Parts: sequence; structure tokens; C-alpha cells
Amino acid sequence: QVQLVESGGGLVQAGGSLRLYCAASGRTFSSYAMGWFRQAPGKEREFVAVIKWSGSTFYANSVKGRFTISRDTAKNTVYLQMNSLKPEDTAVYYCAAGRSPAPVRPSQYDYWGQGTQVTVSS
Repeated sequence: QVQLVESGGGLVQAGGSLRLYCAASGRTFSSYAMGWFRQAPGKEREFVAVIKWSGSTFYANSVKGRFTISRDTAKNTVYLQMNSLKPEDTAVYYCAAGRSPAPVRPSQYDYWGQGTQVTVSS
């Protein structure tokens, strides 16, 4: 069992930055791929970024070059640094853990956090 708790969301103006945190506890953290997803009102949950157990990363085209995912295994924490934020980045952001080798779909993840709201004003 893995427990995930997100934090760091808030209200920011367009062009600003936020850093999201995902604290993990439970089973061996480093053996899981850790991903970030987001869900805007009335829309499906969409993939944002993933960091695999090997440390390699993959991003959605919509955030590539603006967002950076990283992991501190000693602290069991995953980060999502979000720069140059746009109003269309407004959503609830979720952290997830999964054992799939290249997980980009919600169904490929086993554990989810409760989400943190990010609102970008224009």
C-alpha cells in the first residue's frame, strides 16, 4: 500500500510559477513510477508528467519545456515545478504511483493522492 499526499497548489497569475509536492509513504517508493495528472472542471483527467523508477522523465506536449518533474528518494517526495503558467493550466493536480514501465494513462496507476488545486488567473 502506498499513501500519497499532494501540496503546493494555489492561485497564481499567468506567467508565474508554482511547485507541487507529493509526499509518499508505505511500500518502497523508488520501485514505482510517479506521475502527475490534472483534471479541469468538465474534462477528463489528463497526463502531465511521469518520472520512472530509473529516473527518466516524460512530459505531455502541453507542458514540455515549462514543467519539470523530479524525485527525492531519501525524502520519498516527488516534485512538479511549474513555470510560465497559463490559464489553461488551471486544474486539480493529482499525484499517482504505478508499477507499469511507461505509465501515461490513469488506468496504469495503482495509487492516487487527493489532489491539490492550481488556479492561474489571466
